[in-house]
Amino acid sequence: MENVGALNASRTHSGGGQRMEMLVPPVIGGLLLLIALLGLIGTAIRDPKPHDIPVGLVGPAPAVLQISTAFGTNAPGAFQFTTYGSDADARAALDSRTVDGVLVLGSPPRLIVAGAAGDAATGVITAAFTNVFRAQGVTPEVEVVHPFAAGDAHGLILFFVVVAVIVASLVTQALLFGIAPDSGFGTCLTVAVVFAVLAGLTAMGTAAWIADDYASGFWTAVGLVMLAALAVGTVVAGCARLLGPPGLGLAALVVVLLNLVSSGGPVGSQLLPDFYRALAPWMPAGQLYSALRGAMYFDGASLGAPLLVLSGWVAGGLVLMWLGELVTTRRRPRVATIASAA
Repeated sequence: MENVGALNASRTHSGGGQRMEMLVPPVIGGLLLLIALLGLIGTAIRDPKPHDIPVGLVGPAPAVLQISTAFGTNAPGAFQFTTYGSDADARAALDSRTVDGVLVLGSPPRLIVAGAAGDAATGVITAAFTNVFRAQGVTPEVEVVHPFAAGDAHGLILFFVVVAVIVASLVTQALLFGIAPDSGFGTCLTVAVVFAVLAGLTAMGTAAWIADDYASGFWTAVGLVMLAALAVGTVVAGCARLLGPPGLGLAALVVVLLNLVSSGGPVGSQLLPDFYRALAPWMPAGQLYSALRGAMYFDGASLGAPLLVLSGWVAGGLVLMWLGELVTTRRRPRVATIASAA
């Protein structure tokens, strides 16, 4: 009886140890994610400052030189000035998204800002130049062109389309990996493509319904969302196929967390530290948000770079999926051999 009791105690102790071993990884994983979230987001928003916000200047050469020199001295690096010979040329630069705002030096001075460039850029431009002239007893006229839709006055709905599509694309591939971890290249790609098509239609259709007045560029925006969903889906599928569960964790860290943080959210990356601003042009979130605004508020201006970056991510995702297929194919004979030997 003593032996039986000792055996039961040993089993109980062993079972408790196994339960502890099962509980430790999720707790550690959650803490690591918490640290990563605080580290990335905290360093990104700790000390926001404007960097290289593009502004056009129109007016007499001495006045233009005075303004650019004053801001270069008092707010170095905040603005990137370009001089234009006429109001029409400056407005064309606004239309093409070359600049986010234009200061026309006259009597009184006029400030023209592109609303859909984002609240951060337009707010910094308006506040900076308005304060300068008010200190001289002059109030500049402010004109807003290319505004956000009335139903989405700050572009928040459009940005959350970006967030929703990225997160949903990750979850779709994670669910596929959990249900069928041995899914082949064709299955993963089919799921990614089907989801991308449905996501583009669903996301932009829902956003249009909420905002109630998206019209111009809607179908271009649908296509952009499809491309972004395919980009994220293929990369996540490739990471999962190549590295297994750790690959999903890596994809979540890069494709969701780092991707969204480096975009700067609706504010944009122009107020972020150097690391994030350098990363933002190569990540899908910021490029998709920029492309959506270009499609819907600037008559399709500046879509080239976003299309190139998103297509590059699709290509990279397909390569990762192909490498994952090779690894899985080579792994199967080894598993079968070990199983038969056992």
